[in-house]
Amino acid sequence: MSDIIYTKVDEAPELASASFLPIIQKFAAAAGVTVGTRDISLAGRILAAFPENLSEDQRQSDDLAELGRLVKTPEANVIKLPNISASVPQLVAAIKELQAKGYALPDYPEAPQSEAEKDVRARYDAIKGSAVNPVLREGNSDRRAAKAVKSFAQKNPHRMGEWTADSKTHVSSMSGNDFVSNEKSATLSRDAVARIVLETDTGETVLKEGIAFPVGTVVDATFMSVAALKEFLAAEIEKTKSQGILFSMHLKATMMKVSDPILFGHGVRAFLAPVFEAHGDTLADLGVNPNSGLGDLFARVEGHDDILAAIEACMADRPPMYMVDSDKGITNLHVSSDVIIDASMPALIRAGGKGWGPDGKEADANCVIPDNSYAPVYDETIRFFKENGKLNPATAGTVQNIGLMAQKAEEYGSHPTTFEIPAAGTVRMILDDGTILHEHVVEAGDIWRSASTRKAPIEDWVNLAIFRQKAEGCSAIFWLDETRAHDAELIAYVRPILEAQGVADRFSIMAPREATRASLEIITAGDNTIAITGNVLRDYLTDLFPILELATSAKMLSIVKLMNGGGLFETGAGGSAPKHVQQLAAQNHLRWDSLGEFCALGESLVFLADARGNEKARVLGATVEEATQGILDNDRSPSRKVGEPDNRDSHYWFARYWAEALAAQTADAGLAEHFAPVAEALAANEVKILAELAAVQGPAADLGGYYRTDAAKTDAVMRPSETLNGIVG
Repeated sequence: MSDIIYTKVDEAPELASASFLPIIQKFAAAAGVTVGTRDISLAGRILAAFPENLSEDQRQSDDLAELGRLVKTPEANVIKLPNISASVPQLVAAIKELQAKGYALPDYPEAPQSEAEKDVRARYDAIKGSAVNPVLREGNSDRRAAKAVKSFAQKNPHRMGEWTADSKTHVSSMSGNDFVSNEKSATLSRDAVARIVLETDTGETVLKEGIAFPVGTVVDATFMSVAALKEFLAAEIEKTKSQGILFSMHLKATMMKVSDPILFGHGVRAFLAPVFEAHGDTLADLGVNPNSGLGDLFARVEGHDDILAAIEACMADRPPMYMVDSDKGITNLHVSSDVIIDASMPALIRAGGKGWGPDGKEADANCVIPDNSYAPVYDETIRFFKENGKLNPATAGTVQNIGLMAQKAEEYGSHPTTFEIPAAGTVRMILDDGTILHEHVVEAGDIWRSASTRKAPIEDWVNLAIFRQKAEGCSAIFWLDETRAHDAELIAYVRPILEAQGVADRFSIMAPREATRASLEIITAGDNTIAITGNVLRDYLTDLFPILELATSAKMLSIVKLMNGGGLFETGAGGSAPKHVQQLAAQNHLRWDSLGEFCALGESLVFLADARGNEKARVLGATVEEATQGILDNDRSPSRKVGEPDNRDSHYWFARYWAEALAAQTADAGLAEHFAPVAEALAANEVKILAELAAVQGPAADLGGYYRTDAAKTDAVMRPSETLNGIVG
């Protein structure tokens, strides 16, 4: 096993790896450090799931399972780049691409009938959504802006949209019968095995069984009423029309892979309600599934002029819709994975509450977030900026985050305990001694789900928060609502630990709305704070605040202290990665910024030095920080425009600054001597290398695929400078 594992992923981060990884391996080798790769890409995971369908040379090892075992050991040192959390449309597209490349994979069964089809569907469903993160995150999250990154953002503040008090932009959520209002929670006093059953007039159906919980686990259950959801959506569409603003719906259909695609489908059906009422039977015959979005619907009704006319008439009578791409006519409801709440809401807020309409102009928007669990965070943020005006990145402090996520903690809908209820009845979670832990009366179509959070991750999370607060010495807030069932159980863990360690006076406990306002007040005043949150809020806040402070969440330092002693170093978000790939394919310009990878690399090398006593690795890690500072201080990050420096240029500069720092340091004479000629060669060939990199921009780039690119073609595109290749190997 290599000393450091660098993950093979998807889209822009993986393309950037083709340029950056050879540099890492060349420099690390000088310290006796090996850097290997493991494939956790969407395509790789698909191939690993169907070995019997493939020839020997096509088969893919199950690298995710291997890494899942590794992260439970003290030896783990993994640099994890952002991977695709696949929606169904993305999964289907990847399957079709692989089939076209000669891989005899089965189609994705939309409505499996036979046992064989059900098996295929189950294997594919295991790949959907947040399939990677729960496996690798055997520790809790420590996410913050690196000092160099925060300093650069303050010295070079990004543009913020203007907020005005009369903005009509607002958040709308259900007033009841949603997930948060129906939530029940309990902490188990013993080890237990549970089953989930649906009892109806016709008998009992087992939805899930054999769910093992260790003592101390917090177990939740809740449901959303589909009748209440439909009523809410219909009212919001009419309200939005009367207000003359954009209608937008913000969900997490990638990671909440069961619940949120269903919510999305209800949004599609509600917006086109007259069409479904008039043509429902035909749409069903055509295989239309609202959960797949308007894009799929339009493709299926092509040639049916009566339905297309009905859609056009309906859209004309509806409020204008928030657009993903106004020029191409791609709406908020086209594809469930196009509008992901943790990216879409911060972008809208950063823009002064404006979204793009069908006319290509910016307008205020109704941000529809059906479940009220965390909608108050965005609602309060919008209220704050209406009252106080936009945030000033030049003077703003920072919000760090300590996130509870180890061992699949909390209420992500990707858990295999989320169900669309087939018939009216009562859902019960029953323990092995017959105890009914939770029960809900439900109707057909309601969405019921359960999640759990184990004792050890909770205690580790609180202790990590205590450690980070002591290190930072700043405000620290547990974002927990004592009136919410789940949060009340967590508070019962948090308070005794804080009191036992004598630090209760250093922490506050606030509901998310109040914590949002307090945090915004703190950073507006130029001070720092730590948000200590559960899993979903970790995901939301580590996009919201970095996008406001830094313009992007991709530059965040993300460290996962694995509970068994290893380290997982994440490199930020990849939400805009598809657009980056599109630009590279069209113009051979990759604007992906590898700053997150630079930060993760430095932390990984220092961790390796501590774990293995490799002082050369420590020198490498320290000089990575100097190289990163050089990138920022000298404005060597990628430009967005073709013909200007891109990701490949930034890697040249990083290699040069890193070599120069290694040559100049005095902690290790051997490393200084080794890298002196490398630094000299990189500097002496600057003009030639940059010219070779610039020469390829403009024409289209052939990668040989999207989800599974051709390795040789990708290498040619991402390493076009023969001079640079000759120096770094």
